[in-house]
Amino acid sequence: MFSKYLGVVLAAALSVLTLTLTVTGRLQLYINTSQAWFACGMAVLILIGSIAAVAIRTTDDEHDHDHGSPSRIGAIAGGIGGAVAGAVAIGALILPPATLSAELAMERDTGTPPLFAGADEVQLGVVDTSAFGVGDWSAVFATATNPERYAGETVTLTGFMTDGSLSRLVITHCVVDAQTATLPLEGDVDGLSTGDWVEVTGDIEVDPDGRLVVSASGLTRIDEPDDPYEY
Repeated sequence: MFSKYLGVVLAAALSVLTLTLTVTGRLQLYINTSQAWFACGMAVLILIGSIAAVAIRTTDDEHDHDHGSPSRIGAIAGGIGGAVAGAVAIGALILPPATLSAELAMERDTGTPPLFAGADEVQLGVVDTSAFGVGDWSAVFATATNPERYAGETVTLTGFMTDGSLSRLVITHCVVDAQTATLPLEGDVDGLSTGDWVEVTGDIEVDPDGRLVVSASGLTRIDEPDDPYEY
């Protein structure tokens, strides 16, 4: 009997989890905040559908229709699928949401800027860079054909340390597609370890090799932000 409702129960549980993460402000640890409305809308629809499915199946049970017993192979496959889905659902419900680690960010760092991060602003020649984050500046550093154009720009950036550089994970849709944006730092980073979150103030400069770097005049260790990603 329970197997008939297993899929419905799991779908309802994940829907409730999605709505709970939204209410508690932790959904951004999994998906782009601009798409939260879609995730919440689908969660509500699935929850309504789950309730309707239970009501329909209960009505069918009351009519006591006998459609025969499922095959042994079907029962085994259903049991395995239910166990896997159940483990995923239980894990999602029990394990607390967590940010992707700095070590993972370093593994995903391919040395190229995050796809689309700031590229449209750079190509259009937008002068105002005051709202640029680590991802935007990473794109600028990698694609600027006239680095001197950005020399002297003052920045205040938030990120975590990776091998003496400032990094941030940039996501397009969800954490599965997270890409690492990294900016080279010049300045005193003694006492800081990989994964430490910092706020950096300083200027954009061109080093002797003609590469853009962030010359840090201030490095302040901070707590991990509530929203640790850029989009």
